[in-house]
Amino acid sequence: MLFAQRAPHPPDRLPLPSQRRLFFVAAGLLIAGETIFWIVLAAVQSKSGVAALDVPVHDGLMASRNPVATALLTAVTTVTSPLWMTVIGCALALAWAAWKREVWRPGLLIGAMAATFAVSTLIKDDVGRGRPAASDFLLGPDDALSFPSGHTFGAGVFLGVLCYLLMAARGTRTSKQSTTVLGFAAAAAATLLVAFSRLYLGYHWLTDVLASMGLALAVTGVVILADGLRAAMAPRWAEPIPSGSDLPGSYPPEPYPLEPDLPEPYLSEPDAHRLGDHHRRG
Repeated sequence: MLFAQRAPHPPDRLPLPSQRRLFFVAAGLLIAGETIFWIVLAAVQSKSGVAALDVPVHDGLMASRNPVATALLTAVTTVTSPLWMTVIGCALALAWAAWKREVWRPGLLIGAMAATFAVSTLIKDDVGRGRPAASDFLLGPDDALSFPSGHTFGAGVFLGVLCYLLMAARGTRTSKQSTTVLGFAAAAAATLLVAFSRLYLGYHWLTDVLASMGLALAVTGVVILADGLRAAMAPRWAEPIPSGSDLPGSYPPEPYPLEPDLPEPYLSEPDAHRLGDHHRRG
C-alpha cells in the first residue's frame, strides 16, 4: 500500500515584503549613523556647530552634581565599561550557543563587539582629542583619548544588536511590532543613560557621546543587514502560491495522500479448478 510522502514543513522565515522592510531598516540605520558621526566629527575639527555646546554642557553638569546621581551614574558607567561589556557579551554568546545550538547569531554579537573596540581605537588614535580637565574626573585619572566615547559606543552596539537578535530569534510569527518597538526604545534609553553618565562624571564632551551613538547605529545596521542577507540567501523550501492567496510568502498546501493501491482480485487454487471443470462441462 503506497502513500504519498508528506511535504516537509517550510522553515519559519520572513516573507519577501518583510525582508525588503528589514533591508530598508538596516540601510536607514547605517546611513543615519554615518551621517551623525561625520557631521559631529566635522564640527569637532572645525570647532563649530554642535561642538560649541561642549563647554557649556560640561560646566553645567559639573555644577549640578549631587550624591544620589553620582552613586547611580557611577554604577552605570562601571558596569558598561569596555572590559565589562566584553566579558558580558562573550558570556552571553557562549550561553546562547550552548543553549540554542547555533553559532551564527552568537558570532554576530561577538563580532559586533570586537568591531566596536577596533573602530573606537582607530578613531581615537586618528582624531587624537583630549579629555576635559582631569580635576573634573570623579572616578580617578584616565589618560585615554576622548573621541569617541568607548563606553557609549560599546553599550549602544551591545544593546542594539542584542535586542535585534533576540527579536529575530523569536521568529516573525511570534514577534509583535509593539514588542519590537518597546525593545529598541529600551535599548536606546539605556544607551542615553550611559552617555549621560560619561558626561556627568566629567570624562567626555557632548560631541564625544553623540559621535559614539551615531557609530552604534551604523554598526547595528551592518549586523541587521548581514543577518538579513544570510536569511535571504537561504534556499526556499517551497514556492509561493501563484494564485488564490493574498499572503506574501505563503506556501502551497501539503498534498493529499494518494489512494492506496487496491490489490488485484485473485482466486484460490481449488476455486480455479472448479471454475475450469465448469467450463469444460459446459
